[in-house]
Amino acid sequence: MQAAVLYGSEDLRLERVPVPHIGPGELLLHVGAALTCGTDLKVYRRGYHAMMLKPPVVFGHELAGVVAEVGAGVKKFHVGDRVLPLNSAPCDACYFCKQGQQNLCEDLIFNNGAYAQYMRVPARIVEKNTLKIPDGVPLEYAAMTEPLACVIRGLEESSARAGDTMVVIGAGPIGLMFLHAAQLSGMRVIAVVKREDQIATARRFGAAEVVRISSAVDTVASVRALTGNSRGADVVIEAVAHPATWEWAVGMVRKGGVVNFFGGPPSGTVVGLDTNRLHYGDITLKASFHLTPATARTAFRLIADGKFKAAGFITRKALLEEVPAVFASMMTRNAEKLHDIKTAIFPNGHGIGQ
Repeated sequence: MQAAVLYGSEDLRLERVPVPHIGPGELLLHVGAALTCGTDLKVYRRGYHAMMLKPPVVFGHELAGVVAEVGAGVKKFHVGDRVLPLNSAPCDACYFCKQGQQNLCEDLIFNNGAYAQYMRVPARIVEKNTLKIPDGVPLEYAAMTEPLACVIRGLEESSARAGDTMVVIGAGPIGLMFLHAAQLSGMRVIAVVKREDQIATARRFGAAEVVRISSAVDTVASVRALTGNSRGADVVIEAVAHPATWEWAVGMVRKGGVVNFFGGPPSGTVVGLDTNRLHYGDITLKASFHLTPATARTAFRLIADGKFKAAGFITRKALLEEVPAVFASMMTRNAEKLHDIKTAIFPNGHGIGQ
């Protein structure tokens, strides 16, 4: 079969590799659609991910497809089923799992290999984190469940409620998902964006107000001015992964509010925070990592029920042989790519032209 194999930093090659063999409890999936994402771009740039993969490895982790083969003992799925396998599954036995923090599982297993014609789904993911896709839900929409599940967990961990004012810093795919999910939950959302073209996009996904970053504007003051008595937002989500925006987030939140540092800067990054404001403002600082089976199911329902505007996030379509070029192009930005959010990859050709 054909597959996109990551060898190292910006070294992604289309190769012929064996179709995976499956064992008891496993599934062989005929990949119907896979999506690009910010995490994969980060891994492509760095050439590795300490937790998720070790090169050389078949790349990609957001996907949906059709069951091509069923391993011994599998009862829930059959050949021909349309399914969504999440990219991880917890053990449900370790300390963190028993604390309800399955995202921090000491034996969390990950699965990669979405940019290929076939993919093996490990038994634990089959058992705990694979879902049947209802008829009528496009595979590329279902494949969006993994990042949305991370966003849903971020909202839950931030104690965000209907009626709250939330600031989302960043208008990449994750930032836009936060905007849309928060708006669907009844929150008033203020978006902080970098580029002019992102203003309309942020509004389309639910931003009530948009502040564009500019050297001539005090971004923190501009955001606070859009809140009652300039007190600041109830919740601030940082989705850029930059030290400066981490510091802005603390400046934008109200007393008693919550900041969620969702974007993860590189290891060793240091930020400076006003400890006086944190202490006397009774501000909660959070960071959210990954997803849980529960948030995956919540996200999946939002997509399957049609409440989440999945179609709006897919701005390009490509074939498997185009994957290396797609990632190379994602490293630069020009006028033709300003509106790109996610590219849907169709390893077996279906979906192109639809």
